[in-house]
Amino acid sequence: MQFQLAPSILSADFLRLGEEISLLNSHAQLVHIDVMDGSFVPNISMGIVVTEAVSRIATIPLDVHLMVVNPQKWVDRFISAGAGRVSFHLEAAVQAGVDPVQLLSAIRSAGALAGLAFNPDVPVRDVFPYLEAADFILVMSVFAGFSGQKFIPESLERISELKTEIDRRGLSCAIEVDGGVGPGNIAALRNAGVDTFVAANAIYSHPDRAAAIAALRAAAGE
Repeated sequence: MQFQLAPSILSADFLRLGEEISLLNSHAQLVHIDVMDGSFVPNISMGIVVTEAVSRIATIPLDVHLMVVNPQKWVDRFISAGAGRVSFHLEAAVQAGVDPVQLLSAIRSAGALAGLAFNPDVPVRDVFPYLEAADFILVMSVFAGFSGQKFIPESLERISELKTEIDRRGLSCAIEVDGGVGPGNIAALRNAGVDTFVAANAIYSHPDRAAAIAALRAAAGE
């Protein structure tokens, strides 16, 4: 199983963002960018301008997580801005009346890896119809919207259920997890089937980012 660490720059020091990205180039596999619109989630964060700026510095792929209404209006623009991976929420697609399969296909056609995200109150089985169309599934282990939330323990069972279904079908769909990831749970998450780990507070609450990343990797058995 491939191990990918995707630090979320939502918690980074934006006065030193260039330095933060340069460090991730050497110590991480992805840069995670949380895009919030204040409508799908009760918070506003980064957008296309920040994504473009990060893409000029990053030498590792940008992992853009869209927490927005009408995600179909934004995928092409974020891919043009430099995103190598784009995920949108199943709930947002349903609300917009958009077929998730078609939107996943559009992301792939535009040259990025396509991901489907879902919140902790969405049954895991609701994403099963889309596993063949997705490159990865983003399991939220907190409710989308704010950094620093505590990991929801039931997420481990949800990830195991998802992994079992992926394996049963013999699919290559990867699993990403976002929310409360830290040294205390990253090994259990990896054992449950996670490939890609989004981490924010576990990295950016420490002054030595490189040491915090090393601690996560060690805890995961890397």
